[in-house]
Amino acid sequence: MDPPQPPAAAAAATTTAAATTSGSTALLNHLISVDTTLSEYLHSTLKPFLPHFLLLLLELSADFRLFFPISLSLLLAPNSSTSLFLLRRPFLSSLLLGLLLDLVLIALIKLLFRRSRPVYNKNMIAAVSVDHYSFPSGHASRVFFVASIAHLFADDEANLLNLVVWLWAVLTSLSRVFLGRHFVFDVFAGASLGVLEALFAFRFLRFYL
Repeated sequence: MDPPQPPAAAAAATTTAAATTSGSTALLNHLISVDTTLSEYLHSTLKPFLPHFLLLLLELSADFRLFFPISLSLLLAPNSSTSLFLLRRPFLSSLLLGLLLDLVLIALIKLLFRRSRPVYNKNMIAAVSVDHYSFPSGHASRVFFVASIAHLFADDEANLLNLVVWLWAVLTSLSRVFLGRHFVFDVFAGASLGVLEALFAFRFLRFYL
């Protein structure tokens, strides 16, 4: 057992720990402030010049309740002999397992951080219902997972299709900020998570199909 610290040393250690905690909190608050300011600026500056129906269409295209049933239907359809990798069973199986993994992880992280959505999102009529928490963006994680897993499965003949999927992922993620659904850091975190999920699904899940 370590000998007890003198009162002066204990007080100094407590002060140092408090200063470290205070510094970390101040840095986090500064980052949140920058994120909030930047997100509101992008929303208020760019949204008036963008077609609202297109932003809502991008939002709907990445909704889990639409995306998952379509992917499941394609998996169950008799298309095993197709040459298009997007319709092959290994890709679709990995896609579905990854989407379920993403759904669970996003829900857990949102419950952990409980960051509220932007206040300027309150009076907007969404194309689909949304939950109350903002960090991380589920749409961003989902589309970047899809783009990443498609990139990993794609062959040389699917370069153009691969590019279209990546473009869809980027535009959908940006639309989350433009619509006021999320902050910039939410989208960045969601996109990063989606890439990691794709690497995991490609490395581990496809061998058990």
